[in-house]
Amino acid sequence: MTNFELIRLRSSVRSYTESDLEPEIIEILEAICMEHVKGPFCSQVRFKIINFCKNYPQKLHKIGTYGVIRGAKHFIAGIIKEGEKTREDLGYCMEKVILETTRLGLGTCWLAGTFKRSAFTRQVGLSPNEYLPAISPVGYSADNLSAAAAIIKFSAGSKKRKLFAELFYQSDGKTALTEEEAGIFRKPLEAVRIGPSALNRQPWRIVKDNQGFFNLYIKESILYKAAASQLNVQRLDIGIAMCHFELVAREEGLDDTWSGIKENPDIPGLKFIARWV
Repeated sequence: MTNFELIRLRSSVRSYTESDLEPEIIEILEAICMEHVKGPFCSQVRFKIINFCKNYPQKLHKIGTYGVIRGAKHFIAGIIKEGEKTREDLGYCMEKVILETTRLGLGTCWLAGTFKRSAFTRQVGLSPNEYLPAISPVGYSADNLSAAAAIIKFSAGSKKRKLFAELFYQSDGKTALTEEEAGIFRKPLEAVRIGPSALNRQPWRIVKDNQGFFNLYIKESILYKAAASQLNVQRLDIGIAMCHFELVAREEGLDDTWSGIKENPDIPGLKFIARWV
Protein backbone atom coordinates (compact mmCIF):
# COMPACT_ATOMS: atom_id res chain seq x y z
CA MET A 1 0.00 0.00 0.00
CA THR A 2 1.39 3.41 -0.95
CA ASN A 3 1.55 6.24 1.58
CA PHE A 4 -1.10 8.12 -0.40
CA GLU A 5 -3.43 5.12 -0.21
CA LEU A 6 -2.68 4.75 3.50
CA ILE A 7 -3.53 8.40 4.15
CA ARG A 8 -6.82 7.96 2.31
CA LEU A 9 -7.59 4.76 4.24
CA ARG A 10 -6.91 6.09 7.75
CA SER A 11 -9.96 7.15 9.72
CA SER A 12 -10.65 7.89 13.38
CA VAL A 13 -11.73 4.81 15.35
CA ARG A 14 -13.55 5.59 18.60
CA SER A 15 -14.92 2.17 19.54
CA TYR A 16 -12.66 -0.85 20.16
CA THR A 17 -13.00 -4.52 20.95
CA GLU A 18 -11.77 -5.60 24.36
CA SER A 19 -9.11 -7.84 22.85
CA ASP A 20 -5.57 -7.33 24.13
CA LEU A 21 -2.89 -6.54 21.60
CA GLU A 22 -0.55 -9.48 21.08
CA PRO A 23 2.99 -9.14 22.54
CA GLU A 24 4.52 -9.25 19.06
CA ILE A 25 2.26 -6.39 17.94
CA ILE A 26 3.33 -4.35 20.97
CA GLU A 27 6.97 -4.96 20.02
CA ILE A 28 6.34 -3.76 16.47
CA LEU A 29 4.56 -0.66 17.76
CA GLU A 30 7.44 0.12 20.10
CA ALA A 31 9.88 -0.21 17.19
CA ILE A 32 7.75 2.13 15.07
CA CYS A 33 7.69 4.66 17.90
CA MET A 34 11.46 4.51 18.29
CA GLU A 35 11.93 5.14 14.57
CA HIS A 36 9.99 8.41 14.44
CA VAL A 37 11.39 10.65 17.16
CA LYS A 38 12.76 13.67 15.29
CA GLY A 39 10.64 16.27 13.53
CA PRO A 40 11.44 18.68 10.68
CA PHE A 41 12.32 21.42 13.19
CA CYS A 42 14.69 19.02 15.00
CA SER A 43 12.70 18.70 18.24
CA GLN A 44 13.16 15.39 20.01
CA VAL A 45 9.91 13.51 20.51
CA ARG A 46 9.29 10.44 22.60
CA PHE A 47 6.41 8.00 22.72
CA LYS A 48 5.15 5.63 25.36
CA ILE A 49 2.66 2.82 24.88
CA ILE A 50 0.37 2.51 27.90
CA ASN A 51 -1.39 -0.77 28.61
CA PHE A 52 -4.02 0.10 31.18
CA CYS A 53 -5.28 -3.46 31.43
CA LYS A 54 -1.89 -5.02 32.21
CA ASN A 55 -0.20 -2.33 34.26
CA TYR A 56 -3.11 -0.41 35.75
CA PRO A 57 -6.16 -2.73 35.77
CA GLN A 58 -7.74 -0.81 38.64
CA LYS A 59 -7.75 2.34 36.47
CA LEU A 60 -9.30 0.80 33.37
CA HIS A 61 -12.77 2.06 34.18
CA LYS A 62 -11.43 5.54 34.94
CA ILE A 63 -9.58 6.24 31.69
CA GLY A 64 -10.14 9.93 31.07
CA THR A 65 -11.49 10.18 27.52
CA TYR A 66 -14.89 11.61 28.52
CA GLY A 67 -16.78 8.76 26.87
CA VAL A 68 -15.41 9.59 23.41
CA ILE A 69 -13.33 6.38 23.28
CA ARG A 70 -14.88 3.05 24.21
CA GLY A 71 -13.18 -0.28 24.88
CA ALA A 72 -9.56 0.78 24.32
CA LYS A 73 -6.94 -0.62 26.68
CA HIS A 74 -3.82 0.54 24.87
CA PHE A 75 -2.79 4.13 24.15
CA ILE A 76 0.12 5.79 22.38
CA ALA A 77 1.22 8.91 24.27
CA GLY A 78 3.23 11.61 22.46
CA ILE A 79 5.58 13.61 24.69
CA ILE A 80 7.70 16.67 23.89
CA LYS A 81 9.75 19.31 25.67
CA GLU A 82 8.95 23.00 25.80
CA GLY A 83 10.26 24.93 22.81
CA GLU A 84 9.53 26.67 19.53
CA LYS A 85 7.62 24.59 16.96
CA THR A 86 7.77 21.50 19.16
CA ARG A 87 4.05 20.86 18.66
CA GLU A 88 4.51 20.83 14.89
CA ASP A 89 7.29 18.28 15.34
CA LEU A 90 5.08 16.10 17.53
CA GLY A 91 2.21 16.25 15.04
CA TYR A 92 4.61 15.27 12.25
CA CYS A 93 6.18 12.35 14.15
CA MET A 94 2.97 11.06 15.71
CA GLU A 95 1.13 11.04 12.39
CA LYS A 96 3.91 8.87 10.97
CA VAL A 97 3.43 6.48 13.89
CA ILE A 98 -0.35 6.50 13.39
CA LEU A 99 -0.06 5.78 9.67
CA GLU A 100 2.28 2.85 10.26
CA THR A 101 -0.13 1.60 12.92
CA THR A 102 -2.91 1.80 10.33
CA ARG A 103 -0.73 -0.27 8.00
CA LEU A 104 -0.80 -3.00 10.66
CA GLY A 105 -4.60 -3.05 10.51
CA LEU A 106 -5.08 -1.33 13.88
CA GLY A 107 -7.42 1.53 14.72
CA THR A 108 -6.29 4.88 16.13
CA CYS A 109 -7.78 8.28 16.90
CA TRP A 110 -6.04 11.59 17.54
CA LEU A 111 -6.97 13.02 20.96
CA ALA A 112 -5.64 16.42 21.96
CA GLY A 113 -8.51 18.23 23.66
CA THR A 114 -10.81 15.38 24.67
CA PHE A 115 -8.80 13.52 27.25
CA LYS A 116 -8.03 14.11 30.90
CA ARG A 117 -4.29 14.71 30.96
CA SER A 118 -3.88 13.89 34.62
CA ALA A 119 -5.08 10.34 33.95
CA PHE A 120 -2.19 9.84 31.52
CA THR A 121 0.68 12.06 32.64
CA ARG A 122 1.21 9.93 35.74
CA GLN A 123 1.78 6.92 33.50
CA VAL A 124 4.35 8.42 31.14
CA GLY A 125 6.84 9.79 33.67
CA LEU A 126 7.06 13.41 32.55
CA SER A 127 10.19 15.36 33.40
CA PRO A 128 9.76 18.98 34.59
CA ASN A 129 10.18 20.46 31.08
CA GLU A 130 8.01 17.91 29.25
CA TYR A 131 4.32 17.91 28.47
CA LEU A 132 1.76 15.63 26.86
CA PRO A 133 -0.12 17.34 23.99
CA ALA A 134 -1.75 14.28 22.43
CA ILE A 135 -2.58 10.61 22.79
CA SER A 136 -4.19 7.98 20.59
CA PRO A 137 -5.96 4.76 21.51
CA VAL A 138 -4.68 1.80 19.55
CA GLY A 139 -6.45 -1.51 19.09
CA TYR A 140 -8.93 -3.51 17.03
CA SER A 141 -11.90 -1.58 15.75
CA ALA A 142 -15.41 -2.48 16.92
CA ASP A 143 -18.32 -2.04 14.53
CA ASN A 144 -20.58 0.11 16.65
CA LEU A 145 -19.99 3.67 17.85
CA SER A 146 -20.93 4.88 21.28
CA ALA A 147 -23.43 7.74 21.41
CA ALA A 148 -20.70 10.17 22.51
CA ALA A 149 -18.36 9.03 19.73
CA ALA A 150 -21.11 9.30 17.12
CA ILE A 151 -21.86 12.88 18.19
CA ILE A 152 -18.17 13.81 18.04
CA LYS A 153 -17.82 12.26 14.59
CA PHE A 154 -20.90 14.06 13.31
CA SER A 155 -19.86 17.40 14.82
CA ALA A 156 -16.36 17.16 13.37
CA GLY A 157 -17.71 16.38 9.91
CA SER A 158 -15.04 13.72 9.55
CA LYS A 159 -15.88 13.02 5.91
CA LYS A 160 -16.15 16.69 4.96
CA ARG A 161 -13.11 18.57 3.73
CA LYS A 162 -12.59 22.00 2.23
CA LEU A 163 -12.16 22.17 -1.52
CA PHE A 164 -8.69 22.19 -3.09
CA ALA A 165 -9.19 25.82 -4.12
CA GLU A 166 -10.00 26.87 -0.54
CA LEU A 167 -6.66 25.69 0.85
CA PHE A 168 -4.02 26.20 -1.83
CA TYR A 169 -3.13 29.49 -3.51
CA GLN A 170 -0.91 31.20 -6.03
CA SER A 171 1.80 33.64 -4.96
CA ASP A 172 -0.55 36.48 -3.99
CA GLY A 173 -2.16 34.28 -1.33
CA LYS A 174 -5.62 35.05 -2.72
CA THR A 175 -5.92 33.45 -6.15
CA ALA A 176 -6.83 29.76 -5.96
CA LEU A 177 -4.31 27.21 -7.18
CA THR A 178 -6.05 24.67 -9.40
CA GLU A 179 -5.18 20.98 -9.44
CA GLU A 180 -3.89 21.41 -12.99
CA GLU A 181 -1.61 24.28 -11.93
CA ALA A 182 -0.32 22.20 -9.02
CA GLY A 183 1.10 19.74 -11.57
CA ILE A 184 3.29 17.04 -10.03
CA PHE A 185 2.44 18.39 -6.57
CA ARG A 186 -1.26 17.64 -6.92
CA LYS A 187 -1.09 14.39 -4.92
CA PRO A 188 1.04 15.79 -2.05
CA LEU A 189 -1.40 18.70 -1.76
CA GLU A 190 -4.39 16.36 -1.89
CA ALA A 191 -2.79 14.33 0.91
CA VAL A 192 -2.72 17.52 2.98
CA ARG A 193 -6.32 18.37 2.09
CA ILE A 194 -7.72 15.07 3.37
CA GLY A 195 -5.68 15.03 6.59
CA PRO A 196 -7.26 14.99 10.06
CA SER A 197 -7.49 18.17 12.12
CA ALA A 198 -9.13 19.36 15.32
CA LEU A 199 -12.85 19.85 14.69
CA ASN A 200 -12.00 19.44 10.99
CA ARG A 201 -10.98 23.12 10.81
CA GLN A 202 -8.08 22.41 8.41
CA PRO A 203 -5.89 25.35 9.52
CA TRP A 204 -3.23 24.77 6.86
CA ARG A 205 -2.83 26.98 3.79
CA ILE A 206 -0.17 26.44 1.14
CA VAL A 207 1.00 29.12 -1.28
CA LYS A 208 3.05 28.44 -4.41
CA ASP A 209 5.41 31.40 -4.75
CA ASN A 210 6.91 32.92 -7.88
CA GLN A 211 9.96 30.66 -7.60
CA GLY A 212 7.80 27.55 -7.62
CA PHE A 213 8.37 26.76 -3.94
CA PHE A 214 5.47 25.74 -1.68
CA ASN A 215 5.10 27.80 1.49
CA LEU A 216 3.07 26.44 4.40
CA TYR A 217 1.05 28.82 6.57
CA ILE A 218 -1.33 28.43 9.48
CA LYS A 219 -4.71 30.11 9.60
CA GLU A 220 -5.38 30.07 13.32
CA SER A 221 -8.88 30.26 14.69
CA ILE A 222 -9.48 32.89 17.36
CA LEU A 223 -10.39 30.11 19.80
CA TYR A 224 -7.03 28.33 19.52
CA LYS A 225 -4.91 31.42 18.95
CA ALA A 226 -5.92 32.76 22.35
CA ALA A 227 -5.13 29.46 24.07
CA ALA A 228 -1.90 28.73 25.90
CA SER A 229 0.79 27.28 23.63
CA GLN A 230 0.40 23.82 25.14
CA LEU A 231 -3.31 23.84 24.29
CA ASN A 232 -3.03 25.12 20.72
CA VAL A 233 -3.92 21.88 18.99
CA GLN A 234 -3.83 23.49 15.54
CA ARG A 235 -0.06 23.40 15.74
CA LEU A 236 -0.34 19.62 15.86
CA ASP A 237 -2.55 19.80 12.76
CA ILE A 238 0.21 21.67 10.92
CA GLY A 239 2.66 18.89 11.78
CA ILE A 240 0.21 16.35 10.35
CA ALA A 241 -0.01 18.38 7.13
CA MET A 242 3.79 18.49 6.88
CA CYS A 243 3.95 14.74 7.34
CA HIS A 244 1.37 14.04 4.63
CA PHE A 245 2.95 16.41 2.11
CA GLU A 246 6.44 15.02 2.65
CA LEU A 247 5.50 11.33 2.55
CA VAL A 248 3.58 11.64 -0.71
CA ALA A 249 6.02 14.10 -2.34
CA ARG A 250 8.92 11.72 -1.76
CA GLU A 251 6.78 8.83 -2.94
CA GLU A 252 6.33 10.82 -6.17
CA GLY A 253 10.11 11.25 -6.48
CA LEU A 254 10.14 14.86 -5.23
CA ASP A 255 13.03 14.51 -2.79
CA ASP A 256 13.06 17.99 -1.28
CA THR A 257 12.70 18.93 2.37
CA TRP A 258 11.04 21.36 4.78
CA SER A 259 12.89 24.53 5.77
CA GLY A 260 11.80 26.81 8.57
CA ILE A 261 13.81 29.73 7.16
CA LYS A 262 11.41 32.55 6.41
CA GLU A 263 12.02 34.16 3.02
CA ASN A 264 8.51 35.45 2.37
CA PRO A 265 6.48 37.82 4.56
CA ASP A 266 3.39 36.67 6.38
CA ILE A 267 0.19 36.98 4.39
CA PRO A 268 -2.67 38.87 6.09
CA GLY A 269 -4.53 36.37 8.26
CA LEU A 270 -1.85 33.70 7.77
CA LYS A 271 1.38 32.95 9.64
CA PHE A 272 4.38 31.37 7.92
CA ILE A 273 5.49 27.95 9.18
CA ALA A 274 7.82 26.30 6.65
CA ARG A 275 8.88 26.09 3.03
CA TRP A 276 9.27 23.00 0.83
CA VAL A 277 12.61 23.50 -0.96
